[in-house]
Amino acid sequence: MNTNSSYNFTFNDVLFSSPSSTSDPLVTRRLFLLKNVQVLELFIALFAFVTIHSLRQKKHYGLPLWPFLGMLPSLAFGLRGNIYEWLSDTLSRQNGTFRFRGPWLSSLNSTITCDPRNIEHLLKNRFSVFPKGSYFRDNLRDLLGDGIFNADDETWQRQRKTASIEFHSTKFRQLTTHSLYELVHKRLLPVLETSVKASSPIDLQDVLLRLTFDNVCMIAFGVDPGCLGPDQPVIPFAKAFEDATEAAVCRFVMPTCVWKLMRYLNLGTEKMLKESIKGVDDFADEVIRTRKKELSLEGETTKRSDLLTVFMGLRDEKGECFSDKFLRDICVNFILAGRDTSSVALSWFFWLLEKNPEVEEKIMVEMCRILRERDDDGDGEKIDYEPVFRPEEIKKMDYLQAALSEALRLYPSVPVDHKEVQEDDVFPDGTILKKGEKVIYAIYAMGRMEAIWGKDCREFRPERWLRDGRFMSESAYKFTAFNGGPRLCLGKDFAYYQMKSTAAAIVYRYKVKVVEGHKVEPKLALTMYMKHGLMVNLNKRSDSEVDRYYDKYIDEGNVN
Repeated sequence: MNTNSSYNFTFNDVLFSSPSSTSDPLVTRRLFLLKNVQVLELFIALFAFVTIHSLRQKKHYGLPLWPFLGMLPSLAFGLRGNIYEWLSDTLSRQNGTFRFRGPWLSSLNSTITCDPRNIEHLLKNRFSVFPKGSYFRDNLRDLLGDGIFNADDETWQRQRKTASIEFHSTKFRQLTTHSLYELVHKRLLPVLETSVKASSPIDLQDVLLRLTFDNVCMIAFGVDPGCLGPDQPVIPFAKAFEDATEAAVCRFVMPTCVWKLMRYLNLGTEKMLKESIKGVDDFADEVIRTRKKELSLEGETTKRSDLLTVFMGLRDEKGECFSDKFLRDICVNFILAGRDTSSVALSWFFWLLEKNPEVEEKIMVEMCRILRERDDDGDGEKIDYEPVFRPEEIKKMDYLQAALSEALRLYPSVPVDHKEVQEDDVFPDGTILKKGEKVIYAIYAMGRMEAIWGKDCREFRPERWLRDGRFMSESAYKFTAFNGGPRLCLGKDFAYYQMKSTAAAIVYRYKVKVVEGHKVEPKLALTMYMKHGLMVNLNKRSDSEVDRYYDKYIDEGNVN
């Protein structure tokens, strides 16, 4: 066969000859293709090696560890779904503690734990070694300033001491009791009744947020914003506050340099945060100016017991009045605590209650028993279908408190919290901590650990909180919904009273049904809102249905 001699070449000729050694275009193209194939093969081999090596790290570190990126790809995957369940699964695989490694030179490196021994260590035994820290304060300073939840050392101690005295005063208890009665019976119930008469669904989470927002504004600022009403008005301060908390939490899941650049360029969540904080500041500044004018009138100070007025009457370490900025920070911090925590907890409580009708029945029987005890004659002829529960009756509702605690165990209002290591230390489980390191304790994950709560840890079972029918609280380092140690929530008793009063008023009158097909999932925020709200239909309990619960109480042998 005749061939052109210019095409008589071997593989070695192609491989080792340079493009300049042959002028044939075909040879040049083949040589170029071969070199590209080799580069591609090397790239694929390197990628496969890095991938396999990174995935193997999962067994040791809990998550795949990638070069340069650390565990960021896994975090991004977790953020696409329920980040708290993702974190719980990871902690479960790692026996309660693991180290999260962020991208190189980033601020995301931290130790994450849900081990009660470790949590007691950092919240109580070594409290001084684990402050909030500069990282936490810097991320939330724009919103919380130097308020109690963002402060450490003397600033925190001064605010806590003053607030503690006020929270335990008779005037404060009277203020909270009266304001809650007004809100529940003269605003909340009429709003719910309007929904029933219109046979229309209602966002219960939104209604509860409005209730607690009005309540805490009365306590913190001494003003009634009127957020809860028949027409559900849009309150700029309430909207700004919610937007600010949502935007602020985004700083914790991105490198510091990224959100600072976004803030400088006024982009994305940083733009939203800046605008919403302005709304918060405008409201606070107006309230403080108005209060100062009111307090300039002689004797006005004796008529008020809200936190703003109390702190206005105090002096700092230099003997000077607190600045308007400091007063603003104090009130905004207490609003964050009082508004979101109770309303969010109640939202998850009603969602769980619908899924567990036997719990709802036991709550109804308990309330019927308490109302029955009002009748001094004991003849059982008086049945109150529209009761106003008294403070002493609210305190007797042990099963209701157990059910609320169980809801908080599974869906804590603050799902994670943060500390910073002040000096080298070692956790009880052996984890070594270095100075400057961040520690995150996962409160949501604690409620899902078999080692802490047993094999039924994911079940809604209020009975786990009862001893001989009486409510018994758990250790603050096993049930950390109200924090623990020196930072134990000052408003814990008030929060329970607020939640029990609201829940009792609703449950006794209505059966709450979640709208069919409504999706319920947590939202990434400082507190664990329901992402899509809680759309429900309310069914008014008939007199005969209430009678049935009274009969059940009697049939159980509780009446002689």
